[in-house]
Amino acid sequence: MTKPPVGRKLGQKVKKGKLKASSRRWIERHINDPYVQRAKLEGYRARAAFKLLEIDEKHQILKGARRIIDLGAAPGSWSQIAAKVTGSTEEDIRVAAIDFLEMAPIPGVNILQLDFLDPAAPRQLMEAIGGAPDLVISDMAAPTTGHQKTDHLRTMHLCEVAAHFAVEVLSEGGHFLAKTFQGGTERELLNMLKQNFKQVIHVKPGASRAESVEMFLLAKHFKGRKPQASEVEETL
Repeated sequence: MTKPPVGRKLGQKVKKGKLKASSRRWIERHINDPYVQRAKLEGYRARAAFKLLEIDEKHQILKGARRIIDLGAAPGSWSQIAAKVTGSTEEDIRVAAIDFLEMAPIPGVNILQLDFLDPAAPRQLMEAIGGAPDLVISDMAAPTTGHQKTDHLRTMHLCEVAAHFAVEVLSEGGHFLAKTFQGGTERELLNMLKQNFKQVIHVKPGASRAESVEMFLLAKHFKGRKPQASEVEETL
């Protein structure tokens, strides 16, 4: 099972100095987080790697994936995993990642520094990967405002856009995973996913901090796209 390691001594304190109390608490939590320590030991760019690995351990969404698209990819820990499981190389790139933040290069990953909401983003992602993906993963979240309802709505919008993108590009049998926030997923989005996937569930991996409101929406086994009317007419 994916478990946090017993790393260096936990419970370390940060000297008060000029730091605000809230900043000091955040730093203490970060340096004492076993997932942060494990990420460093195993060469991952962020502790978020273990959220994906724990979800996969139970739901097997990475198994057999040949191409993967990673939305909101920075700093790149999910892309690192994607490149490994697909066998992606510089000569045969099978992973495309996008984020408006700059990302350091990852071998076997085609990185786009671009806002996913840019109208050109979907086309560029498909060109970057060279074929239909078997998995679309999204760790996108809107910058927080401190107002829970506003933050929820903004991140749910990103989740909804990512879901519609996945339905447009996934290979039949593929999967979709996206970050959401507790507070209810819009019924229309859930209904759309249930129409297009065989199973739709919410998951909260152990690596997701207990106090965090984040969850992940997982849609498994894409049913495939129905042919458009024009395509049907051409076959007649």
